[in-house]
Amino acid sequence: MMSPKSRQPSVKRRWMKPVVRQVKVFKNEKDAPHKPTENKVGGLKIVHFGGLGEVGRNMSAVQYDDEIILIDAGVRFPREDMPGIDFIIPNAGYLDDKKHMVKAMFFTHGHMDHIGALPFIRDRIGDPDIYAAPLTKAILIKRQDDFKFQKPLEINEIKAGDEIKISDKLIVKVLRINHSIPDDLEIVIKTPIGSVVHTSDFKFDNTPVNDLPADIEEMKKLAEEGVLVLMSDSTGAEKEGHSLSEQQVTANLEKLFTEATGMIILGTFASLINRIQQIITISEKFGKKVVFDGYSMKTNVEICKKLGYLKIKKGTQIGMEEVNSYPKDKVVAVVTGAQGEGNAVLMRIANGEHRYLRTSKNDTYIFSSSVIPGNEVNVQFLKDQLYRNGAKVFNYQMLDVHTGGHGNKEDLREMIRLIKPKFMFPVHGQYSMMVNHGLMAQEEDIPEANIIIADNGTVVNIERDKWWFDKMRAPSDYVFVDGLGIGDIGNVVLRDRQILAEDGMFVIVVLIHSKTGTVRGSPDIISRGFIYLKENKELLSQVRKRIKFIVEGKGGHQQPNLPFLKDQIRNQIGLFLFQKTERRPMVLPVLIEVD
Repeated sequence: MMSPKSRQPSVKRRWMKPVVRQVKVFKNEKDAPHKPTENKVGGLKIVHFGGLGEVGRNMSAVQYDDEIILIDAGVRFPREDMPGIDFIIPNAGYLDDKKHMVKAMFFTHGHMDHIGALPFIRDRIGDPDIYAAPLTKAILIKRQDDFKFQKPLEINEIKAGDEIKISDKLIVKVLRINHSIPDDLEIVIKTPIGSVVHTSDFKFDNTPVNDLPADIEEMKKLAEEGVLVLMSDSTGAEKEGHSLSEQQVTANLEKLFTEATGMIILGTFASLINRIQQIITISEKFGKKVVFDGYSMKTNVEICKKLGYLKIKKGTQIGMEEVNSYPKDKVVAVVTGAQGEGNAVLMRIANGEHRYLRTSKNDTYIFSSSVIPGNEVNVQFLKDQLYRNGAKVFNYQMLDVHTGGHGNKEDLREMIRLIKPKFMFPVHGQYSMMVNHGLMAQEEDIPEANIIIADNGTVVNIERDKWWFDKMRAPSDYVFVDGLGIGDIGNVVLRDRQILAEDGMFVIVVLIHSKTGTVRGSPDIISRGFIYLKENKELLSQVRKRIKFIVEGKGGHQQPNLPFLKDQIRNQIGLFLFQKTERRPMVLPVLIEVD
């Protein structure tokens, strides 16, 4: 068994603490088979700080008495109605008075929705021993390069099959599971009352590429020993059948390579390491050179090459500056931007803005990734641009050139049958996905009363023969990262940004005589994102008349009450503008007293 490293003294961080607020109890808790009861001290508790009822922001805590093991700390990317937000991170407020209890932290794999939040929450979790597989460790350390003001990360390297004694009560074993990135680990936490299994993101693939199959025999042994709780990935719970094998994707990619004309430009996620290996292997088979572009793509490729997770023959990879030294049909460019991101490589190629790559007639573009919901319009625009330039475009809907890293219904069923848990706890997915995962578990003979459907912040107590929710909840509201600010952007600021994005702002600058309260000169008006001033002179004239009336209408010739006047201008001018335009810009009065 591995022993935890010696602990280092914690240091203070230089950012603002995330804002946390108490949130309401969700409907599912009121309707749960085991309704909330009095809080219990000690025993087994499981709390999720993100990842329930959403895809992303994955982070959970398994607590036994006064000891806590954390699993993952990922980011979620903002929705379109969250302007200016870079990331949403887990709310770790539950740990504020429990840092001393956090003994260890395990990372399942190297995707951003599982590791990306670590730099932002290090000051919230104490100083636990951190464990990760080699590739995950390397990606975590590389990410830390952007946070040089923090102390260096110390990560214990582990591999599938390792067992780590955390304390006299808690032992963790890690097993190999398949995903779209190597070194994905299933986490098994052995407690005095039974084992808690966290599947990580997973699928079952008997013929994986660049990886070994999952540790099925070890999972069967777990079932024989008895598993108390299974926390299982729910992302594919609404998709029928098995997840497509990577071998089938390989066959289809080879077919496209055979039929391709011109240069092959293949867009995919930088985190799909196994897919990148497939492309390298196929390119070598067809005698083609490979070039990588996109910051995250090049970074991940170099990390994986160094660790041996990507195998590429000498002379296969070329630099971007060498692209035009080879015939176009001998080059494969593997790039980011398959989601239609404005500044990503694929969009720059399509718009003719890339320094080396230009879209030519008969070039072949392959989108080897699914479209993330919300990106459909951007991806369609990108494809249209490529077609306008005469390119051939293929995607996973036309041919199976992509398979996700998450198992579909039959994969999830297989996991339930393998593990045979007493309690089923669907995690990592939208609420409907978790519910459908729970229904699937019932079909596999797990009683409805033994299925736990929870929300972020719910404190789940588990004993050998029952479970229930605490009455008290952990903080679970969003913590936003905006530039250097962490948790300092709340709902009010977001609402203001949404108003500015939708209807713009209308600034009114008024000079007021400090003795008489009369308006001096003509109020100055600035419009941004609302109306074009030069084309709305009549509207502006009416606004100025109303401003003068508001300021002087109460008789004038008296010392002005600026706070009162600001409110009046904001409300009355806002109402007038809505009546004239049916838009609600943010009205910002600036009143200046002059002699």
